Amino acid sequence: MDVFFSYKPMDLKIVYSNKEITPWSGMVFMKKLLDQTGILSKLIASGLPQQDSNRGYNPLQLVTSFMVSVWCGANRFEHLEVSRFDEVLRKIFGFRRMAGHKAYQRFFNKFTIATNQKVFTQVSQWFFGQVHLDNYTLDVDSTVLTRYGTQQGAKRGYNPSKRGRNSHHPLLAFVDECKMVANFWLRSGDAYTTNNFLSFLEDTLTRLEGKVISLLRGDSGFYSKEIFDHLESKSIKYIIVVRHYSTIQRKVAGIKSWWNLDDGLQIAETTYQSDLWEKPRRLVVVRQQIQKRPKATGKQLKLFKEEGIYKNYRYSCYITNLDLSATMVWNMYRGRADCENRIKELKEDFGFDNFNMQNFAATEATLNFIIIAYNIMSLFKQSVMRAEKLYQLKTLGYKIFAIGGYITKSGNQRLLHLSLNMKRRKWIDGIWNQTQRFSWPFVPT
Repeated sequence: MDVFFSYKPMDLKIVYSNKEITPWSGMVFMKKLLDQTGILSKLIASGLPQQDSNRGYNPLQLVTSFMVSVWCGANRFEHLEVSRFDEVLRKIFGFRRMAGHKAYQRFFNKFTIATNQKVFTQVSQWFFGQVHLDNYTLDVDSTVLTRYGTQQGAKRGYNPSKRGRNSHHPLLAFVDECKMVANFWLRSGDAYTTNNFLSFLEDTLTRLEGKVISLLRGDSGFYSKEIFDHLESKSIKYIIVVRHYSTIQRKVAGIKSWWNLDDGLQIAETTYQSDLWEKPRRLVVVRQQIQKRPKATGKQLKLFKEEGIYKNYRYSCYITNLDLSATMVWNMYRGRADCENRIKELKEDFGFDNFNMQNFAATEATLNFIIIAYNIMSLFKQSVMRAEKLYQLKTLGYKIFAIGGYITKSGNQRLLHLSLNMKRRKWIDGIWNQTQRFSWPFVPT
């Protein structure tokens, strides 16, 4: 029992103030970064759909306030109201009036598939052209966005968390070195992982114009002769997880020589040629003993799961055209796990799986703007925060963005007053100064 605590009835009274106060004063840093990058000017020039009425909101305002609302925690259209009645945010970003969530939906409905391709290709080309990165690792992946309605393209397909539910099945490409999304295509829920992948890859290369892929990594969904042939024709190095077909399992079961990497961890390599392939390809195999490494990734050889040694291991297999050692191939592929974290962050912090509309192209446009918001936030983390750990958006909200404040005027100068104790003021000053010093090109560290 705490002897220093004694209960007292509350003696507070409620009073009201006309002073305009915001809980999101920290958004001033994002406003400054948007100004410094010049991305808003690029969006204007990209051909955004225009409003039919003079009373309509400026398209650039809708795009900007949409991203601001997402940064403030909105993860569905109704939550975009978070910024609608915030007068301080309105003044920080220079808006004449704030839009309601219906205005965003009307605007996104003006996008078509052709508009999406034009606008987001131009913006991506420009943005990644400012990122000083000549050789990069490209991670490709797909994800499932569960839908609870009859939206265009929402169909039954592979959905491990909500079996039988309608979904969309988009493709994404990530640049590992700068922790950003290079490309995104929305697809119907019944699309297989490799559907339209080669076209998606070509579009990604267009968006990353002038840069060279040092390595492409993909999971077993991209295990395809067509993909191998295409990558090799372009001299692109790759590591792709092998699907555990029976022929692969028999090949792995026949391996006799294994190198010990750690207790319960072994690696080997051989060549494998499918009946459909014109030539053999390099196969790297990792096996981990279940008893010693109970959290080991990989799969058991189901053809031999009741036989002797095979049931004691989980196996991971990779097809690659790299000339590096088998151990280096495995270690390089393991870095791909980070793209899974990017997808998780997009869903949990940016509402990637919650923003959807009846119109397919409108949903794709909405999610593309979320991708832009994600990349700008990643830029903020790396170029302004410069922390070894890239904090998630929710953490940044607590640390930086969720600061109470209000605006006053001193002559012609507007002053944003931040509610901060003395210990935090020096740190926030440093972030503000770093934001002001930002300039292109950005060099990932």
